[in-house]
Amino acid sequence: MFPSLNEQMDIIRQGVIDLLPENELTQKIENSIKKQKPLNIKLGADPSRPDLHIGHAVVLHKMRQFQDLGHNAILIIGDFTAMIGDPTGRSKTRPQLTLEDTRINGQSYLEQATIILREDRLKVRYNSEWLNKMSFVDVIKLSSNYTVAQMLERDDFNNRYKSNTPISIHEFLYPLAQGMDSVEILSDVELGGTDQKFNLLVGRELQKQYGFEAQCILTMPILEGTDGVQKMSKSLENYIALTDTPKEIFGKTMSIPDNMITRYMRYAAFFDANKVKSTEIGLENGTVHPRTAKVETAMKIVEIYHGLESAKHALEEFERIFVKKDIPDEIDLQEIEGNDFSIADLLVITSLAPSKKEARRLIEQGGVSIDGEKISDSFEKISTNEKRLLKVGKRKFLYIISK
Repeated sequence: MFPSLNEQMDIIRQGVIDLLPENELTQKIENSIKKQKPLNIKLGADPSRPDLHIGHAVVLHKMRQFQDLGHNAILIIGDFTAMIGDPTGRSKTRPQLTLEDTRINGQSYLEQATIILREDRLKVRYNSEWLNKMSFVDVIKLSSNYTVAQMLERDDFNNRYKSNTPISIHEFLYPLAQGMDSVEILSDVELGGTDQKFNLLVGRELQKQYGFEAQCILTMPILEGTDGVQKMSKSLENYIALTDTPKEIFGKTMSIPDNMITRYMRYAAFFDANKVKSTEIGLENGTVHPRTAKVETAMKIVEIYHGLESAKHALEEFERIFVKKDIPDEIDLQEIEGNDFSIADLLVITSLAPSKKEARRLIEQGGVSIDGEKISDSFEKISTNEKRLLKVGKRKFLYIISK
């Protein structure tokens, strides 16, 4: 039923930042093979937002590897803990959500996560099942397991404390509540990003306090966004969504800085270590062109989520638009009320820019054209009596016409 210990550990170690304690995980796997009993692999999902991107896929892919090795994946939808709000990486308290909000987001999260995870080896639990049932006595008992000093060991809490930025008591309860998830499901291994290390260790400690075998923890790196600087985030508009079209995935991947190529190869396209290393060497000595490596990476990412044929078509589309300076085969048509708009107003009306300020910025940077003619004046009037082709940036095309 299970591969050998060495085979499993070779796969589990791939791309991992922390594996603690490795000797305990080795023992767990040995016992699993001996008893022919799969391990419980936990991943907590905080559904404060409904959207997943390829940054989330880094840890989801690791969970899929555990599934393929014969183990059980347990996805904890934190509908209860999302009402608290994970303080990880926060410089201020996050607004709380309702249970209804978190349930809606959680369903969306699950639908997207199963693009990567195998449903036949996946259990889904909502932590409101047990956390909603805890009495105040239970919460006091739980909170007695940790001190304020221990909580302030977290960088985000410590930084806020030193800068006199408020920390609500309920935020201290978040890692404890997440740790109770590990107690409830008898987690053997918990996965997370490197920013979750503290929370994962809390779960390990609480399992000991409640008399259970402690889980091992495994952390994966945080993937930078397409800007190559900030953590991938929808709010920063530097993300590649799991539900993006093949064209969008390909184009966004091609826009990453050259110094991000091998990180995307390793953590977004999941090329093997030898391929990544040879590309790294080739980029350094000039035998591999950055564009060639980006194309390989973009093709692979599209293939993962949409299949090989879609990847080939995305490449053809990209080359037609950006190499041959052509336009896409399929462009949406939007009918609008009225006529003779300023170009800035048109960008807002068609949702190609979120505000007039952003529209003006795009125009000033030379990123807007009508029927192939670049627009430099944000007040220029555009007639839409006839169909016009509006282009914003390198990838956004839209036909517009008055109703």
